[in-house]
Amino acid sequence: MIRITALMDDKPSGRCGLSAQHGLSYLVEGEGYRFLFDCGQGAHTWENAQNLGASLEHLEGVVLSHGHYDHAGGYRHLIEAGGGSKTLYTGKDFFEPKFSFDGVKYTDLSAGFDREFLASHSICHKEVSALMEPFPGVYLIGGFPRKNEFERIPSRFHRLTPSGMMPDIFDDEICMALDVGGKLVMLVGCSHPGILNMAEHVRETLDLPICAIFGGAHLAEAEEERIQRTIVRLKEMGLEVFGLSHCSGEKTESILGEDPEIVSCHLGAGDCIFLG
Repeated sequence: MIRITALMDDKPSGRCGLSAQHGLSYLVEGEGYRFLFDCGQGAHTWENAQNLGASLEHLEGVVLSHGHYDHAGGYRHLIEAGGGSKTLYTGKDFFEPKFSFDGVKYTDLSAGFDREFLASHSICHKEVSALMEPFPGVYLIGGFPRKNEFERIPSRFHRLTPSGMMPDIFDDEICMALDVGGKLVMLVGCSHPGILNMAEHVRETLDLPICAIFGGAHLAEAEEERIQRTIVRLKEMGLEVFGLSHCSGEKTESILGEDPEIVSCHLGAGDCIFLG
């Protein structure tokens, strides 16, 4: 059996006493393995874990979906508190500084640590550029082709490269896929490259149907037509369960709640899912 616990989300669950904060963190526990997928933005994530009695020691690895602070900023707190793992998985160019631009000023959205921090704590950094299997049946995937033109990245996102400031195309974004009885369960952080672009690539790469997706779909700013097109395509791919968190958007949750073909829910801080 696999258990996925939301240690951090923008919204609280029915569990009182936990912090809800803009960001995402899932603890993934299966047969013989424990991974942390994203770390939220700070120490509240680990306070939630302690209140839930969830140990964050002896993990097989920590996976950071991309380099934004609300997913990766809590990593420093985790390591400095003595938790985590000696292995960190990220996508390529993870350490490029990230910003939001409002037309006048830039706001730093970066993770808040660098390669020197990893070296000082003897962390082994593994870069995921395509497909990696860190544990049997646990896959990390990156390098998503951009096939669906309507899945646009907001123009406010930028990254600082050796050539200067550039639009952020989120080449650093990765996701996790779990093989559960011959079907795939996807964990996504923010889905900046587009949830369909990601799901289609995962399905083609692993040649298995996707039965469930949990995480941030980044549809909070999407128009209803895009949300509807996304849901239709995901159902065609075999999606049965959609667990929304973080940046998925209330409109998306409302539309899914009226769809009889998909079971949907919101995973707030303290909520968990059991699979298999």
